[in-house]
Amino acid sequence: MIRYIDDLQLTGKRVFIRVDFNVPMDGRRITDDTRIREALPTIKRALEMGGKVILASHLGRPKGPDPKLSLEPVAAKLVELLGGKHEVILTDDSVGDGVKKQVKELKEGQVVLLENLRFHKEEEANDEAFSRELAALADVYVNDAFGTAHRAHASTAGMVPFVKEKAAGFLMKKEIEYLGKVLKNPEKPFVAILGGSKVSDKIKVIESLLPKVDALLVGGAMAYTFLKAQGIEVGKSRVEEGDKLALAAKLLDTAKRLKTPLVLPIDHIVGTEPSDKSVAKETPDQVIPPDMMGLDIGPKTRAMFTQRIRDAKTVVWNGPVGLFEVSKFAEGTRSVAAAMSINTQATTVIGGGDSAAAVEQMGYADKMSHVSTGGGASLEFLEGRELPGIKALETK
Repeated sequence: MIRYIDDLQLTGKRVFIRVDFNVPMDGRRITDDTRIREALPTIKRALEMGGKVILASHLGRPKGPDPKLSLEPVAAKLVELLGGKHEVILTDDSVGDGVKKQVKELKEGQVVLLENLRFHKEEEANDEAFSRELAALADVYVNDAFGTAHRAHASTAGMVPFVKEKAAGFLMKKEIEYLGKVLKNPEKPFVAILGGSKVSDKIKVIESLLPKVDALLVGGAMAYTFLKAQGIEVGKSRVEEGDKLALAAKLLDTAKRLKTPLVLPIDHIVGTEPSDKSVAKETPDQVIPPDMMGLDIGPKTRAMFTQRIRDAKTVVWNGPVGLFEVSKFAEGTRSVAAAMSINTQATTVIGGGDSAAAVEQMGYADKMSHVSTGGGASLEFLEGRELPGIKALETK
């Protein structure tokens, strides 16, 4: 059982909220503040309930203290998103006497944001002493960082046993409910769409979903490994050779045995290189010319995928079905997003990562039932794995 933030009494208590503020940056400018906005309901509720709020996050992959990866721009953005009603105090460090003093002196309505947790190597090492130092700052631990729930780090797992009370925030609750429903009790027909570049990245997800779905639609570069495993010519397309071809063949056999349609592209948009310099051409069928590479699904495949999506009651999508960053190879990904947005009778879940970036960029994010904030975490959840950050929140 997991308790949620609104199950707790927070008045006067120090509330440590692990958030995911690992936002994309261009220099010191935040290019997408989605992850900060997603954390606002939990932060606001803790403040409304009279809690003394301490926020903690990582940013990037620093090798030690690094001014370029300071959470300073995040603190400024948070003040703005909170409507200027709350002072956000960025600490110089995430542990130590200075931090303890700032937390102790917190006034009502103020928020403390700890400096980048990964400035300390002990965070990712899940070091017990570091975990205890973080825990000493808090009376209550709340995890609202689904994007890091698949990591057993000090702030996501190690510190939790050393804090009196623990709970999940609203974002974590939403992720657990939507992804949990997809895995345990999906309304049928259930369609999954998997894209991205590598079959090897999605093996466990495919194995987990094949017995559950009514159809598995495969696009992106990973589709070419499946096609080549069937003996179809794929030109210069990106293919995982060797044992991955044998693995793709095995997955196709599994799908056949389960009588689950594993639907591959029947035509393609091809080019000479994966860039906007390339000329885009349609192929009449599955075969790709020797001097070309597949970079998107073709119009017949788009129509086929769209029909499957429109007939579904549950749709989960992880990974773009083409090189959507280049406009001439983006139509396949756009068509999947459009079909999901039109099917308002279905539960539509975007499994984070590049597919989340695509629906956001194309203006479809608000038309989905749920867009996950965790790429790696949502993948591992869909694989059926136990996530350390969620496991740590469970009570007997």
